[in-house]
Order: sequence, then structure tokens, then C-alpha cells
Amino acid sequence: MIRKEFTILNKYGLHARPAAQMVKTTGKFKSSIKIEKDGLTADGKSIMGLMTLAAEVGSTITVIIDGEDADQALSAIADLIQNKFYED
Repeated sequence: MIRKEFTILNKYGLHARPAAQMVKTTGKFKSSIKIEKDGLTADGKSIMGLMTLAAEVGSTITVIIDGEDADQALSAIADLIQNKFYED
């Protein structure tokens, strides 16, 4: 199991478009992917779950990945977050 914290960097946070991008990315992997913020946990493969976290710019989220392709999933998620979901 891998746990890693990230800070949301894009201007408008994890709204519909970035959440959809996250789901598109996480859906490529077999691993279980969970996202935590402020004690709430969402399925990283659920757009509605991700949006309920209300992760604004500057928010810290924790990505938890468990499975055979966890390293690859973490790399893809990190790329997406660090590149501000390609919005800016």
C-alpha cells in the first residue's frame, strides 16, 4: 500500500473537469485508489466521490493506492496534480 500527500495547485481546485480527468486517469489501473481530505475518504475512481471532498486550491489530499500497479498509478496521479490538471 502506498500513501502520499499532495497539495492541490490548480486555480479552482478539484471541480468537475479535474475530477473527470482524475477518474479517467485512475480508471486505467487495477489498484484500489482512495483519496482522503479532512477525514473524508472518496473512491478515486468516482467523479461524484471526488467532488464531495471539495478540495480547493491549497488543500492537502492523501492518495492511498493498493494493488499490483500502485507505483504506476501514483506516478500518473502525481503528474496530473503537479501539472495543475493541465488547466493553467
